[in-house]
Amino acid sequence: MKRIIKNAIDRHQEALFYVGKCHDIIEEIASIFILSLKSKGKIIFCGNGGSAADSQHLAAEFVGRFYKERVALPAIALSTNTSTLTAVANDFGFDEIFSRQIEGIAGPHDVLVGISTSGQSKNIIRAVLKAKELGLKTIGLLGSSGGALRELVDIPLLIEVNETPRIQEMHILVGHILCNIVEEALFE
Repeated sequence: MKRIIKNAIDRHQEALFYVGKCHDIIEEIASIFILSLKSKGKIIFCGNGGSAADSQHLAAEFVGRFYKERVALPAIALSTNTSTLTAVANDFGFDEIFSRQIEGIAGPHDVLVGISTSGQSKNIIRAVLKAKELGLKTIGLLGSSGGALRELVDIPLLIEVNETPRIQEMHILVGHILCNIVEEALFE
């Protein structure tokens, strides 16, 4: 058990190194979020599996609150409506579950955040392509080399390790930092 605990903590600290290299990218993403929210846009998150849970978690931080008592900020995770997910998957295929929602709900000032530890998720790739077609800014919270999404999104943020749990831990850290910056900027 001690070996497993030590290994997890050591690998977490290694992954943290990559977040430390992303200060400018985090600031750039925060600025895009702030501009979107000031323009009455919303932040749209999507991901699969653990990244779907991370999408829900981060959307909840914006809608609920992070540190400050404030009005709700418009954010949504596309993985939460099981009726939509299953209908779209059944009628159009699983690769379309997010792009179809983007087509239906995205507005001109919205931002799409695709969360993928591999950067290869076809349904997130399709969502990014649809978002770009509609003129949305696109962000990728990615892992490893960033996969295909690295080249597709406007701003890729990479956690350059190959261990999914460590990547996801860093994605939540980055998401929390973004929430903190947005709150401070909009609710001083």
